Amino acid sequence: MSETPDSAVRTYIDDHRAAFLDDLMEWLRIPSVSAQPEHAADVCHSADWLAAKLSETGFPTVEVWPTDGAPAVFAEWPSEDAQAPTVLVYGHHDVQPAAREDGWAGDPFEPVIREGRLYARGAADDKGQVYFHTLGVRAHLAATGRSAPAVHLKLLIEGEEESGSPHFRALVEKHADRLAADTVIISDTGMWSADTPTVCTGMRGLAECEITLHGPEQDIHSGSFGGAVPNPATAAARLVAALHDEHARVAIPGFYDGVTALTDRERELFAELPFEEAQWLRTAKSAATHGEAGHTTLERIWARPTAEVNGIGGGYQGPGSKTIIPSSAMVKLSFRLVAGQDPDHIEEAVRAWAADRLPAGIRHEVTFGAATRPCLTPLDHPALQSVVRAMGRAFEQPVRFTREGGSGPAADLQEVLGAPVLFLGISIPSDGWHAPNEKVELDLLLKGVETAAYLWGDLGENWRHAD
Repeated sequence: MSETPDSAVRTYIDDHRAAFLDDLMEWLRIPSVSAQPEHAADVCHSADWLAAKLSETGFPTVEVWPTDGAPAVFAEWPSEDAQAPTVLVYGHHDVQPAAREDGWAGDPFEPVIREGRLYARGAADDKGQVYFHTLGVRAHLAATGRSAPAVHLKLLIEGEEESGSPHFRALVEKHADRLAADTVIISDTGMWSADTPTVCTGMRGLAECEITLHGPEQDIHSGSFGGAVPNPATAAARLVAALHDEHARVAIPGFYDGVTALTDRERELFAELPFEEAQWLRTAKSAATHGEAGHTTLERIWARPTAEVNGIGGGYQGPGSKTIIPSSAMVKLSFRLVAGQDPDHIEEAVRAWAADRLPAGIRHEVTFGAATRPCLTPLDHPALQSVVRAMGRAFEQPVRFTREGGSGPAADLQEVLGAPVLFLGISIPSDGWHAPNEKVELDLLLKGVETAAYLWGDLGENWRHAD
């Protein structure tokens, strides 16, 4: 009996496992820490190393794209089917700083395999999850007898994600024609657990601001002037107190305009996850949950917008007392946004709210930083269904759904390219991203390889049915 595609994929992965891991460990030895200037040459070396390996994999077009910071790597492999969908895979090759004295068991840039786990900085975030695509596409070709993928396959692997992606949007805008895609696959994420494979369907956006309040031209005596002039520290406290209503909903008028509400089905799917609130609270280092009434904890952190006070200050903060009315105070706020919310509208709403809440005699300034837009892919999107089917084949069990409460560069890709963003990651919470002794589970890493091998054929076969 001839091999089925599934068994052919698994056989190919098994046969090439050792060489794949040798290559990955070689890459992990390059300390591509984008946040540390002394490693700038290493980040460039990392980009060159990856470019060479992508060429070796078979990508006919591979380029290192310079930025005003660290370089990115672009690769493209057209399908022989001109009508095939175009897929762009995103990841990053830079890593977080790491040193043995931080608590590592060994040199963080000398990979080691222990008990089925590969330990090194970048093993999970994100070199391991980038590199599984090289073996995945080769397994796809070997199992199907193709000489090119079933989709037009592109990769964009940036070099500054761990430094906040300061030049990423400009890079995407500059190369938008080259990066054009029908869908984007983000391989810089994870799963619920090793026993519960999941696909992320969206990320929240982010808007941040600082509100500076000015009262008297200098600190003044609280006995001589207290109770007779406005106090900017009191105004800051009142502003913070007015941020939420008694149901923990954000009280800024217009804040919820356009919010895409959770469907009943989405709420059911969240509820199916094996979530233990007590364990979650221990991870959060908190004694109790709190948030918008009418929503579960997972709904609050994944699918509802938030407003948080990140800092508040003003007046004397040294030892003892200093009886003054301070001349200034400040509040730092951040807003996590969900699908349907516009960061520009949020900025206008916050400015109007602050102006309306502050008393006469308090001058104020509101300063916003660059915003990140939210992204969300509907559950019935055909490309998402392909990811779910491919992961289900690899893991041989049902795949569930999550979202991410944080934010990232995925929204820039969605906004500039106009393509839905999907997430394919195999990392689990215990992998210790950004922490000492970061690792990746080798069984899961190879499941990522297998998922990628199935995905391109599934997309190529089923995408047209949705056109």
